[in-house]
Amino acid sequence: MLWALMAIILWASLAVLGLALAHWPPFLLTGLSLLLGGLLSLPHWRQWRVPLRTLLLGVYGLFGFHFLLFMALRHAPPIEANLINYLWPLLIVLLTPLFLPGHRLRAVHVLAAVLGFAGAALAIVGGRQFSLQGSGVGFALAGCSALVWASYSLASRRVPPFPTAAVGGFCMVSAALALLCHGLWEPAVVWRTVDGVSLLLLGLGPMGAAFYLWDRALKQGDPRRIGVLANLTPLLSTVALHLWTGRPLSGQIGLAAVLISGAASLVWWSGRRAQSS
Repeated sequence: MLWALMAIILWASLAVLGLALAHWPPFLLTGLSLLLGGLLSLPHWRQWRVPLRTLLLGVYGLFGFHFLLFMALRHAPPIEANLINYLWPLLIVLLTPLFLPGHRLRAVHVLAAVLGFAGAALAIVGGRQFSLQGSGVGFALAGCSALVWASYSLASRRVPPFPTAAVGGFCMVSAALALLCHGLWEPAVVWRTVDGVSLLLLGLGPMGAAFYLWDRALKQGDPRRIGVLANLTPLLSTVALHLWTGRPLSGQIGLAAVLISGAASLVWWSGRRAQSS
């Protein structure tokens, strides 16, 4: 759970760093940041050699998730697309028995997952007008991106065991594909000196170290509990964005925090009770 929480905290900085680099095309930003993230495990590059099936799974998760999300944001309003995309923590909980038959899904897990998603939705929407009318293609792509990340997270325990350092290889291949998409579809960007610091932080943090931490967490922890905990991501991201821009925190943020922390406490209490039994 500690590895997962560290990854979630790093992902919470994504919105602030993304805001600082908002003038960059998304595929270029993703490609360069994943390239930096892959370099983190360069000292262990020999561990990047994994079976083709494992490599394809890693690229499916890292590149597939970002590709579908960016395509969704092109066809749907960003708030609605992000809300649908953040179904992935709920999907991790619900799909756990399908990918990992030894992990039975109980009512407490479903209740906690729904409460957590309600809190995440409240943090994302934040009292703004919300509608799912139109933009069906964009909403479908956002849902597929959520499904990709949830299935990748769970399927990493279905392939032959591989070292966490191999995530660096996933990052490198995904970076190459993202940069290819940039060359095909996006305009060139004018670099500023200050952008280099933000890019470095992005590549080493939420688009780098977070993936290694997440891989380790899913291999060692209970995905049902981790999925509920992951609802903290949009909440912490929203709080960080408000603090960065100087906007006051609203009552919806407080209620979202109560819902998500309550859901996490519920599943934690259930796990402790099961262990004592």
